[in-house]
Amino acid sequence: MPDSRKPPSSRQVRARDEFIDAAIRVIDADGPNPSMNSIAHEAGSTKPRLYRQFSDKSDLLAALGKRMSDEVYERAVSDFNFLLDAPSSSLRQAIHGYAEVVATHPNVFRILAQSRSITDDNASAAFDIGRDVARRFADVATSVLNSIGLDDQGVEFTSRAAVGAIVATTDMWLEEEPGVTDIEQFVGQLTDLIGGLLQAFLLRNGVEIDAEEPAFMILARLKK
Repeated sequence: MPDSRKPPSSRQVRARDEFIDAAIRVIDADGPNPSMNSIAHEAGSTKPRLYRQFSDKSDLLAALGKRMSDEVYERAVSDFNFLLDAPSSSLRQAIHGYAEVVATHPNVFRILAQSRSITDDNASAAFDIGRDVARRFADVATSVLNSIGLDDQGVEFTSRAAVGAIVATTDMWLEEEPGVTDIEQFVGQLTDLIGGLLQAFLLRNGVEIDAEEPAFMILARLKK
């Protein structure tokens, strides 16, 4: 088991990444109940070596959750033209990126959803992709609001509520039979839901916007 008091070496990082990659492949192919032995075998390694990098299965799943969180955030904000796009378009793009990651790795999200039921608060927090993504988007929103002199109180609460809604609806999506709800339908419903939450936050702060107007025009008007 790596010494958590020391930063991991580049070799340890590579080894951990290889095991995480293997875990994703196994879960994608075989479902959300992988064995550590099958993950080690897929990585071309052994279970003792796997346990040198991860203390137990929960530790591996926590790392897997972090990987999915990074992938969701990267997909959601890649080619993100916040200032030129309208808020409605930006929101839809972000949710579409998230949905594509879920659709690519549905079994991974299923096992992470299962792990949220763990009673240990620290463990379940480690698996909660929503918390990490909410924090990142809250940081972005706070910077934008501060740049135009608006109060950022309630941003984190709203971000957490929005991501909580996303996580809950994703659970419902994954419970459905394959093909029942396609990505476009899921994205459309979720965009309307999250858009309503964000509009409510702005109205509480005395700000009314046209979600179809380019963001740079909205920000210019609010700065006056």
